[in-house]
Amino acid sequence: MADVLDAPAGRRPTEQPETHAGRIIIISVVAAIGGFLFGFDTAVINGTVGALQAEFAASSWALGLTVSSALIGSAIGAFSAGHVADRHGRTRSMIVASVMFTLSSLGSGFAFSLWDLSFWRLVGGLGVGAASVVVPAYIAEIAPAHLRGRLASLQQLAIVVGIFMALMGDFAIAWAAGSASNPGLFGITAWRWMFFSGLPPALLYGLGAIFIPESPRYLVAKGREQEALTVLRDIEGDTAPSKVVEIRNSLRAHYTPRLADLKGGRLGLQPIVWIGIVLAMLQQFVGINVIFYYSSVLWQAVGFSEQDSLIITVITSVTNIVTTLVAIVFVDRLGRKPLLIIGSVGMALTLGLLAYLFGTAPLDAAGKPALQGAAGTTALIAANLYVVFFGFSWGPVVWVLLGEMFPNRIRAIALSVAAMMQWLANFAVSATFPSLKALGLGWAYGLYAAAAVFSAFFAARYIKETKGRELESM
Repeated sequence: MADVLDAPAGRRPTEQPETHAGRIIIISVVAAIGGFLFGFDTAVINGTVGALQAEFAASSWALGLTVSSALIGSAIGAFSAGHVADRHGRTRSMIVASVMFTLSSLGSGFAFSLWDLSFWRLVGGLGVGAASVVVPAYIAEIAPAHLRGRLASLQQLAIVVGIFMALMGDFAIAWAAGSASNPGLFGITAWRWMFFSGLPPALLYGLGAIFIPESPRYLVAKGREQEALTVLRDIEGDTAPSKVVEIRNSLRAHYTPRLADLKGGRLGLQPIVWIGIVLAMLQQFVGINVIFYYSSVLWQAVGFSEQDSLIITVITSVTNIVTTLVAIVFVDRLGRKPLLIIGSVGMALTLGLLAYLFGTAPLDAAGKPALQGAAGTTALIAANLYVVFFGFSWGPVVWVLLGEMFPNRIRAIALSVAAMMQWLANFAVSATFPSLKALGLGWAYGLYAAAAVFSAFFAARYIKETKGRELESM
């Protein structure tokens, strides 16, 4: 990873400001465990969906609500996290999030009905929402400008690794038991072990958050400049005193941002806040989480076995990891905006192809689309290419931009509003997919393709390049 974080293209390493890259990477990786839990907690439900439907005789509506309940908690957690992070600090907020993850893993594993499972998933969502705000804000505030894009991309890398580990764990547990509905270790049903598997990383996150330093920008905002200077010296070396002055000049010391600070413009909010909100929502409207929440059920619906469907889902998550690594390499070289536009075009094409394939597929006796032969292979390739285009663009780049695009004094609170809207969009897409699937997968993928087309226009028209800019200049 150190090689990836050397110097952006066109600039020799000797021209970079003095930074302690090793320490910055370690701090960022610890913070990004929150992203790992974010991905893990939202994806672990994938392997349990079929078993939950059978065990609790769930309707499509009830099942969709259960899967999406974590997203409601995530919206609440995201909305609250900015205020909590500005008042009590970024690292304390991470500790609170780890407690939420821990409670959710335990409660979900011991669930006795869909309703209490939904509650515990909502609790986990509070932690996910908090992490989705605090982690990108913290990494952006701790990282030097020339490394910020790549370090902030660690958030998305951690998310997709978390998704991969959740799906891999689901596959291993289901394989060992024979099915997610069968008894596993100690006679406990396999799907319950899938939820329990989130306990170790949740505890590790809380422990790690105790030992990493607080954000220097938060410390300056609270008038604790000597502590901020100590943190910055460990990160940026001799430039630390001048950096403290820059941060102080961009803030109103001892002032805790409020929602009222976001007001302005003709539509009630500052333009930059609206851009952040639309950016965050479009990341979900292109339908990415349908792939990770419902993919095993989706591929079973078109003829694959449960085991094969889980394997396909794991392969897709590996693809997501690889393409996120591509983004880490190029986000500080090509810039944020070009990656978004390229990704949008690719997603529009692949989603359009999926819409056509599912929309024109013949139906089997149960009324489900039957993708056979070349059509099935083409759909698999298109779905994975879609993940490729999302993985190097809208996946990581949105979190990079949300962590850096807002001015210092409103960053956390503005990010919390944008993240809340992102989670509400996520909920809308995830909760409606079972109904859209009943209407026809061609319609579902057609809607996501339309969102991808709009995302290309939005990125080209409204996103300003932030590559290499100091946060104090935003």
